[in-house]
Amino acid sequence: MPTAPARVTGFTTHDIRFPTSEESTGSDAMNPDPDYSAAYLVLSTDAGDGAEGHGFAFTIGRGNDVQVAAIEALRDHVLGRPVEELCADPGTLARALADDSQLRWLGPEKGVMHMAVGAVLNAVWDLAAKRAGKPLWKLLADADPAWLVSQVDFRHLTDALTPARALELLRRGRHGSAEREAALRERGYPAYTTSPGWLGHSDARLTRLARQAVADGFGQIKLKVGADPADDVRRCRVARAAVGPDIRLALDANQRWDVAEAIVRTRELAEFDPYWIEEPTSPDDVLGHAAIRAAVAPVRVATGEHAHNRVVFKQLLKAGAIDVLQLDAVRVGGVNENLAILLLAAEFDVPVCPHAGGVGLCELVRHLSMFDYVALSGTTRDRTIEYVDHLHEHFLDPAVVRDGHYTVPTAPGFSAAMVPESIARHTYPHGAYWAARTAADEEAPA
Repeated sequence: MPTAPARVTGFTTHDIRFPTSEESTGSDAMNPDPDYSAAYLVLSTDAGDGAEGHGFAFTIGRGNDVQVAAIEALRDHVLGRPVEELCADPGTLARALADDSQLRWLGPEKGVMHMAVGAVLNAVWDLAAKRAGKPLWKLLADADPAWLVSQVDFRHLTDALTPARALELLRRGRHGSAEREAALRERGYPAYTTSPGWLGHSDARLTRLARQAVADGFGQIKLKVGADPADDVRRCRVARAAVGPDIRLALDANQRWDVAEAIVRTRELAEFDPYWIEEPTSPDDVLGHAAIRAAVAPVRVATGEHAHNRVVFKQLLKAGAIDVLQLDAVRVGGVNENLAILLLAAEFDVPVCPHAGGVGLCELVRHLSMFDYVALSGTTRDRTIEYVDHLHEHFLDPAVVRDGHYTVPTAPGFSAAMVPESIARHTYPHGAYWAARTAADEEAPA
């Protein structure tokens, strides 16, 4: 009698929040008090191998419960699916999730529902990589190029990138991949750090952390700007004095400015030789980014962490609106859509420098950049991954940076699995941390 195929039997969500606002970690001109959070998903199966799929969407506190509810709305698309079929072809699930005729109305392919799709698909890829016994970057790098193309949704992209051209890019990317993989394992992937530059840091703390970053081997730091103009000038002066003339200084306005103001403010800061200005205006304003780029060169324009989907990236690239593409591992529709974005970047020869400031993002994006280097773009020139030195202790396969480079993850999976004790302690509102905080607030005098 044939054995029944293993199926997905569990779909468990958690609202996990960390109190990063207490030390202004993550603070910027638009988000002064973020509590870095994860709307977290665990997929379990009856396959008997113990492998689980972990994925999450990143938020910054209030509303994380809404993101969890969005993930829960996708439960019926996943429960009961055969594990082998799901792991062999995540693209089929990706299209089913994107095409849900009722949930699609909440997008389409943007916002809370699309981030929920990304969390589910990333959990599937985590499960697939674990069952293959490979870290995700290696699973992708070893994959047949035609299969990778089959995982991409080319709808609304073919005026910029066709499946045939994508296959050509991936086949070309395989040349020399073994040598690049060896180099990657030896040296790692270039990183830059945002840890010194949060807007809530004092000048003394900025100076101390910036100097430490240089001592730790980072060739680039990032500074949050976009609040008071005089403060921006002062903080840029402090940062440049701390790191010297040879370290790249990137600036991040976090969408704060209108187009004209972005041009004026970036020019005012040009004396500090900024490497890029990040999110100088609304992430949806493709034409605005193009106008800013034309006006502030040679300062580069970078954006992408809030770009809704592959179509927005296509527009940014076709319009010549960005010099640096900043994909995010959990903003769009998971690994499948990020494959499309990496292929678009390769087609337009624009460097990818992923956003990784939030909880778990460093853990995930390193896989995407390492795959890109080994098996697609074939270069790390002008490419670097953001690194922030916090919250890594909550992950079973934490990101590690040495001498300014991400080390290569070797554990099977997508590095998304959190430490069980961290989940229990930081689940909101009844986890140990939040329960104790609520009790303390209730006991405090009015």
